[in-house]
Amino acid sequence: MKIYLLTSLIIAFAGFTQGLSGFGSVIITLPLLALFLNIKTVIPLAGLLSLCISLILTVQLRHHLKRAAMLPLLIASVPGIPLGVYMLKTVDSRILELLAGGILVLYSAWRFRGMKAEPSLKACWAYLAGFSAGCLGGSTGANGPPVIIYASLQPWNKDEIKSTLAGYFFITGIGISALHGLNGLITREVLNLSLIALPSLLLGVLAGSLCYRKVDTVSYRKALTVMLLILGLIMLFKAVDLSAFRSLLS
Repeated sequence: MKIYLLTSLIIAFAGFTQGLSGFGSVIITLPLLALFLNIKTVIPLAGLLSLCISLILTVQLRHHLKRAAMLPLLIASVPGIPLGVYMLKTVDSRILELLAGGILVLYSAWRFRGMKAEPSLKACWAYLAGFSAGCLGGSTGANGPPVIIYASLQPWNKDEIKSTLAGYFFITGIGISALHGLNGLITREVLNLSLIALPSLLLGVLAGSLCYRKVDTVSYRKALTVMLLILGLIMLFKAVDLSAFRSLLS
């Protein structure tokens, strides 16, 4: 019973975070649920829940969706994924997380210096962001940062940014969950936990969406930057070999 309660609370918070920002549920669910659930259960569960949230947000903001901008992101992600898988096999994953986390922290620091809207980016940047997202997704499981950075640099309003992120994560989420299903990772336990946590997920998304309506575009951009900074710090923390520090202290 305690496990179900904890799972519901964590998922409600994850739903609130993504309901507010358009991303971030996986950042919360993966490390927290892995404290008391098997990681082979947590990964497909987090994927299914993120897919549900992205579907809700995409439907909510469908009239603001930047379809033309989202297409090159999706197209370029496809060749990036196998390259990312190859990098995972040949390169220490901690190096990749250190690199990605460092870039996010530096980017966030740079953005905090000035939050004004940028001129419209050329199409080549969308392909670069999508390809980078595919590489990161294949190597570390975190495909979001390049796409979030790309969207936050566009001179879009908050609805256009959030809807495009939600649409991208919804489509890529279908592929991720399909792969999980084909590989037998979506078990009865995963489905049961998903159904049990669904009410708290919906409440969290609703609360996050209500708070989102109360912020303007400038405040939303600041929130995105804070979320990217947190994500970067989490990736850096995961990549640090704590055993090396322990050996130095001993």
